[in-house]
Amino acid sequence: MKMIVAVVQDKDSHRLSNALVDQEFRATKLASTGGFLRSGNTTFLIGVNDEDVDRVLEIIKNNCESREQLVAPVSPMGGNADAYVPYPVEVQVGGATVFILPVERFEQF
Repeated sequence: MKMIVAVVQDKDSHRLSNALVDQEFRATKLASTGGFLRSGNTTFLIGVNDEDVDRVLEIIKNNCESREQLVAPVSPMGGNADAYVPYPVEVQVGGATVFILPVERFEQF
């Protein structure tokens, strides 16, 4: 058994949640915040049998797209402002960051 931990952008979370339910996978959703952009994320905890890992990864891949977004950089606090760029920068956001962990034991009460 495996625990899949998938961190996805909030914009993709509803679509991913529906796709997992349609394929009869259960997941726990947790609100989370990204450290770099300080934007909203959703972290999914999905417990699956070993043979279902690839199916779940395909569902995640098909429902979490990366996109370009303009971001205003945060001004430096007490640091050297010489290298500070005060205009928006285009960065890639979205997609999914996925961790697959082994589960030694699972109990449901």
